Amino acid sequence: MWRELRPIGRHPDSGGYRRFAWTDADTTCRAWFREQAEARGLAFEVDRNGNQWAWLGDPAAGDAVVTGSHLDSVPDGGAFDGPLGVVSSFAALDELRARGAAFHRPLAVVNFGDEEGARFGLACVGSRLTAGQLTREQAYRLTDADGVTLPRAMEAAGYDPDAIGPDPERLARIGAFVELHVEQGRALDLSDERVGVASAIWPHGRWRFDFRGEANHAGTTRLVDRRDPMLSYADTVLAARREAERAGAVATFGKIAVEPNGVNAIPSLVRGWLDSRAADQESLDGMVDGIEQAARAYARAQGVDLDVVRESFTPVVEFDHVLRDELARILGKDSDLTVPVLGTGAGHDAGILSGSIPTAMLFVRNPTGVSHSPAEFAAEDDCVAGVRALADVLEGLACR
Repeated sequence: MWRELRPIGRHPDSGGYRRFAWTDADTTCRAWFREQAEARGLAFEVDRNGNQWAWLGDPAAGDAVVTGSHLDSVPDGGAFDGPLGVVSSFAALDELRARGAAFHRPLAVVNFGDEEGARFGLACVGSRLTAGQLTREQAYRLTDADGVTLPRAMEAAGYDPDAIGPDPERLARIGAFVELHVEQGRALDLSDERVGVASAIWPHGRWRFDFRGEANHAGTTRLVDRRDPMLSYADTVLAARREAERAGAVATFGKIAVEPNGVNAIPSLVRGWLDSRAADQESLDGMVDGIEQAARAYARAQGVDLDVVRESFTPVVEFDHVLRDELARILGKDSDLTVPVLGTGAGHDAGILSGSIPTAMLFVRNPTGVSHSPAEFAAEDDCVAGVRALADVLEGLACR
């Protein structure tokens, strides 16, 4: 499975992956998912929001156990974030069949669409739509950098955008969702453990800072006459680092757009996107407020206007305690495997769905802690340990 996925959407220069929603690379990944489902005799379907499902057993029976993740990537992302969860789900099913497991609940593997939000700027679009956390009207307003709307992109890829929207009937069929993911951090490596169970996802969001100044000639405009929004933006980037250190949290300006974007032109607009995450809501609010206050002070000092817009937000997610404890019990039973429980600052489809159905997550050790990068890595023996752990969990939840 890894050999088949490896070349899809991989950029020859960076070595990273550019599997953006509803592009050719995404279409190829989705075709791969369908092939994996059909090769195993699973019933394949695509829901109204473009998420792919592979079913063992009758989904209408209800109380299904679902596992899976996503196949799309961030710009120049790594090979493991998302795909490890999907590959491991199919491999865990293969393992259970090899064990001769008898299923008493329906089982499904899912590939959620547009989890990373790399193209339209909003993460977890497929699961948000399904859970009713993103309305059809809001989804229709999503636009990529080339001005292509989400519905146009879906239609070009062969899907019906008129169908998108909440899917409560589908969610009502699911009794538990377990997502396996490569750890995005080094907690497991530092504790020398291969697999962990998630406790919670930090509250996090994305804010857009629009600094508006005055375009002018870079060579003839005196420094004292300039209204340069780049200066205010640069100061704000440094302020974000200071506020994050003060809060014991993280804040990142990772995307920027400049107009008119000429080497010899003072910008008229600098638009920067802030990603902020913290262990609790109070810390997150205090950090973002501090960043905004600093940004407004810098803008005033430079004669620049500033607009701040919160584009997305996800509150703290406490995974279902009963399901989480059951995972720990299953993995610790008749085994010397220790199961650390750890929080994460990364968002996931499991976090989005947690408000509608019981969800849990397994993490596989990442020895460098690097993620969203071509350097992302997980050792083969750790990945195998993850597959076996997921198989044990699925057996404990869905089999006699």
